Amino acid sequence: MSPDALPRYGIPAMDGPEGLDAKVLVLNKLYVAVRVVTARQAFCLLARETAEVIDHDEGVYSNHNFESWLDVAEFKKEFEPDKHDWISTVRLEIPVPRIIRLLGYDRLPAQGVKLNRRNLFARDRNRCQYCAKLFPTSELSLDHVVPRRQGGPDTWENLVCACIRCNARKGGRTPDEANMRLMTKPVQPKRNPLVTVRLGHEKYASWKAFLDEAYWSAELR
Repeated sequence: MSPDALPRYGIPAMDGPEGLDAKVLVLNKLYVAVRVVTARQAFCLLARETAEVIDHDEGVYSNHNFESWLDVAEFKKEFEPDKHDWISTVRLEIPVPRIIRLLGYDRLPAQGVKLNRRNLFARDRNRCQYCAKLFPTSELSLDHVVPRRQGGPDTWENLVCACIRCNARKGGRTPDEANMRLMTKPVQPKRNPLVTVRLGHEKYASWKAFLDEAYWSAELR
């Protein structure tokens, strides 16, 4: 994924507009979703001709190499500018593809979703699972439903987001012991919860056709 090929197209390799940080779904050769990358990484793959763009237009998917994607940029800029994130170069403006396909990679994605703080916050949508209020990440903590002192494990089913006040009120007790009620039953998500959050935005609707809840989880990098 070396960015060395980008300057050839006038795309800045290191610094650039926010469009280079937009998210792009990556499919393997068999059209199975394997990960989510930034637009910067996606353009590196396209410039090296190891990937192609999968474009979605009114229910129809079409394939483009980097050169043909540049050819349709002018059309998209004129007729559907609000449907895309854009990056500006010295020569032209390029729409960020929503989906790319790796031409020589047919491995399947790893199953399961990593248990970490970021994914737990995303699963619970930054909402305290006791008082149901939304909080910034800095004002949330992770609570063991069954406390560690009672043998509670570090699992998806035993960890929830809690605000500082609710966590202090609950202390080292179970919700029943503290006379508190969980907003929802904690479960392990079937796909990366950050991807699920992103699917709520209309501009990522084209991802849905490639997301199989039964086995796929995307690792954000």
